Amino acid sequence: MAKGDPGGTTRSRRAAQPRSRKGAAGDPALVQLLTPDGERIDSATGPDGTEYRVDFTDEEYRGLYRDLVLVRKLDAEATALQRQGELGLWASLLGQEAAQVGSGRALRAQDMAFPTYREHGVLYCRGIDPIMPLGLFRGVDQGGWDPNEFKFNMYTIVIGAQTLHATGYAMGITIDGKTGTDDGEAAIAYFGDGATSQGDVNEAFVWASVFNAPLVFFCQNNQYAISEPLERQTRVPLYQRAAGFGFPGVRVDGNDVLATYAVTRTALDNARLGQGPSLIEAYTYRMGAHTTSDDPTRYRIASEVEAWQAKDPIARVKAFLEKQQIADADFFAEVDEQARRESVHLRERVLEMPNPEPVTMFDHVYPNGSPLLDEQRAKFSRYMESFEGSAH
Repeated sequence: MAKGDPGGTTRSRRAAQPRSRKGAAGDPALVQLLTPDGERIDSATGPDGTEYRVDFTDEEYRGLYRDLVLVRKLDAEATALQRQGELGLWASLLGQEAAQVGSGRALRAQDMAFPTYREHGVLYCRGIDPIMPLGLFRGVDQGGWDPNEFKFNMYTIVIGAQTLHATGYAMGITIDGKTGTDDGEAAIAYFGDGATSQGDVNEAFVWASVFNAPLVFFCQNNQYAISEPLERQTRVPLYQRAAGFGFPGVRVDGNDVLATYAVTRTALDNARLGQGPSLIEAYTYRMGAHTTSDDPTRYRIASEVEAWQAKDPIARVKAFLEKQQIADADFFAEVDEQARRESVHLRERVLEMPNPEPVTMFDHVYPNGSPLLDEQRAKFSRYMESFEGSAH
């Protein structure tokens, strides 16, 4: 687990004229600290002049690599389980590991995260057992974990709805007087590029801005809203939309775990200090299907996928570790073996999940039950019992 802090300076609120230093990727607005071939960049400057950097120990660098490999392997196992009929659906994060691990490790213990249905990497970084979402996608439970215990809200299927939940929660942080200090609280809301076209997301931008909510909007721009490419969603880079709502926006190389960490930690720290919301656009790519019910070959070409494979988030960290002699072949082999063991264990646990009795769908509707629910449960139980001994 990486615990180091980026040395980025705190941005001034609503800078008059954005400025930037041209990044290694050729995009003047892209914050990058690790190139695709594993070369370290000491610092990078965002569009408002904020300087970003990280200062990790060798062990923390190795920890980030381990996180990336384990998250990818567990995600691949879930995809395989769905293909074999053991899960009803799965939304893979393949290609987006750095965006999720970098931002997930940037969260402080008191921060609250609001995910979509794809943030398996952030879930892992928050210490939640990877089996938890698989129960949901297997259809044997509601995928329930305690959001207050892990500071990670439930998966949200409705596109963009979690941004409103996060905004209300962040407004509550302010009302409770938990901002303005280094140990204050902040919230982060995850969503995709397609969600930026939803009314919920834009409403959240308005409310968060005018109420100066301590909230980071984290958009994983993976280039496709299901089958629609980015150019069907916007005519300007997504991070620039923040200016129209009155708060800062920054684009980060979403395949760079170091830059993602630095940008997210700085944005969260600014929020907790009372400087209000910001928007991070993590520029990345969904290497697989939108979900396992999707066929991406119908709407994108192989050469595009191959070009992004050269920017693989795990390969660049491995190249960096090798060049800096931070890790050797034994370390990489040990991480691969750990990932294999954990994925096998995850598979075994999924296959051992018992099929719930239909009547259990009433168990967790209300914490203390209700007379109406009890009546419905009784009627449903009588209905199910009516089939016993029949040919149905």
